[in-house]
Amino acid sequence: MTASDHISPTAHYTGEVWRRNGLSHPWLGTVEGRAMYDALHPIMVASAAAGGPSLEAYLLARHRAIDALLEAAIARHGVSQVIEIAAGLSPRGWRFANRHGDGLTYVEADLPEMAARKRRALRRIGSLTANHRVADLDALRAGGPHSLAALAGELDPTRGLAIVTEGLLGYLPTGGVVDLWTRCAQTLEAFPTGRYLSDLHLGNAITPAVRVVRLLLAGFVRGGVYLHFHDAAEAEDQLRACGFATAAVRPAGRVAGSGPGAGRSGAMANILEASTT
Repeated sequence: MTASDHISPTAHYTGEVWRRNGLSHPWLGTVEGRAMYDALHPIMVASAAAGGPSLEAYLLARHRAIDALLEAAIARHGVSQVIEIAAGLSPRGWRFANRHGDGLTYVEADLPEMAARKRRALRRIGSLTANHRVADLDALRAGGPHSLAALAGELDPTRGLAIVTEGLLGYLPTGGVVDLWTRCAQTLEAFPTGRYLSDLHLGNAITPAVRVVRLLLAGFVRGGVYLHFHDAAEAEDQLRACGFATAAVRPAGRVAGSGPGAGRSGAMANILEASTT
């Protein structure tokens, strides 16, 4: 298995979390996701009631924070094209495509099996258009067919582009993350505005609560969940070394405000925003 093969099982659970919380369409849910959610839900409720960690709240916090940054990139920074890498069953493309219509091109990208499943679901929903599509992509491929460079080459080079990776970085070794960031920066440099948005685990944020969340994530993917950087400053330095002009890593709760998922879970989830312009 490649590192990217480990990621698909999490798509089922996260897809169900978004669906149960009113963020997704019913047809983006799966039988596997419902089974995982129902098995974990009593544990999550008990943990939250005792003031402990909640994987569900953590996932909602990071999702809403990335949504907020992407909306700002569209409204204020000239972004009108989006590539979401390892999109899985995320409802973000469906929601943003509905919200912005022809003013936004949204490409959801994933490995072929998951991409085919997402394509079928969006076709049933009626969301697939020339401006909202699903593409096969291997996040670890440096070039050629199904690479980020090939996919970005199909977009309009006169319009701003945002690249989103949610829930991906923790399952890649540090070298894989650095390579991916470098490819993202190189890709975005070809566009008048370039924004990169993602979540990120930091070493200095590993409290007992965060450790539980990481163990749950690792259990889903049957592999390790990597820590790459000790703190925000180290991650920001690496992003700039990869070719980004600016970089900021902040707790999700600070990005998305005091809404659902903020507080303890918002502090556990760190969100990065980097720009090439």
